[in-house]
Amino acid sequence: MADKNAPLKGKALLQKFNELAHLSKRERAQGCGYYTLTKDNQVRANLADFYDALLEARGISLSPEGTKDGRGREPTYRVSVHKNGQIVIGSTYTQEMGLKPGDEFMIKLGYKHIRLEQLSDVEDEAGEIAE
Repeated sequence: MADKNAPLKGKALLQKFNELAHLSKRERAQGCGYYTLTKDNQVRANLADFYDALLEARGISLSPEGTKDGRGREPTYRVSVHKNGQIVIGSTYTQEMGLKPGDEFMIKLGYKHIRLEQLSDVEDEAGEIAE
């Protein structure tokens, strides 16, 4: 069993996980260092931490702490139409895209979606084609 003070992470975790494929999920977690000892020295697998570490090692993060910037809500990448018929795109999105005041977009309507194309990008592509 791995040392309690050093549960495996990343590539090492994935490699050990595959090596222990013949064991049960609890034994795999313990073998990768995800366990604690109870008061009466029984080994108890920490499956939640183990699964979180496995997901993170595979590039999937369930904890939003890494994406928070400390300024309140996180972006959901969803908007809704207001009562006045307007759709507002928040500053979090415009900052993430590097947009500046005055940037213009072409609105393209599709089936069940709206696409915004920045005019400078469209003009640059048209200019390259024309040359």
